[in-house]
Amino acid sequence: MSLVPKKVFFVNGKGFHRSKLAAFEEALRDAGIEKYNIVNVSSILPPYCIEVSTEDGLKQLRPGQVVFAVIARIESNEYNRLICASIGVAKPADKGFYGYLSEHHSFGIKPENVGDIAEDLAAEMLASTLGIPFDPNLNYDEKKDIFKMGGKIVETKNITASATVKEENEWAAVIAAAIFIL
Repeated sequence: MSLVPKKVFFVNGKGFHRSKLAAFEEALRDAGIEKYNIVNVSSILPPYCIEVSTEDGLKQLRPGQVVFAVIARIESNEYNRLICASIGVAKPADKGFYGYLSEHHSFGIKPENVGDIAEDLAAEMLASTLGIPFDPNLNYDEKKDIFKMGGKIVETKNITASATVKEENEWAAVIAAAIFIL
């Protein structure tokens, strides 16, 4: 029995509650994935795995189903704390080769920067696998040009969620996830 996913879709969500667990549940609900039994997996985007819309992906799942996912998650109860979680995506031009997903989460960094970090991590992992030379000290936009010019990476992107703890005695939780469909 092969457990290689054929499809993937991406979600993000945030939640708030006086308990950490309930805040996480609210983030899952906001993302639309609270009704599945989620199993965390590492960061490989399988060959020939096609991306579908969130709406189409959710239609293919049933409540209680075991679902494999790459998840970035973070929680905080520190008043006024900014939290972010992001999934970076790097897809190879050759659909027969695998791509990379990366998880990144942080405190106090702007969401767009957290997204750039996650996207950069996924692209670097794929580039190093494909033998694309790059200087890791370059900023992401400069590296992105190198990755694209190499013709071996066709797409990079990120899916990011952020929230700020709004009240004392409150937990905030954010998630970003790649959900696989077998």
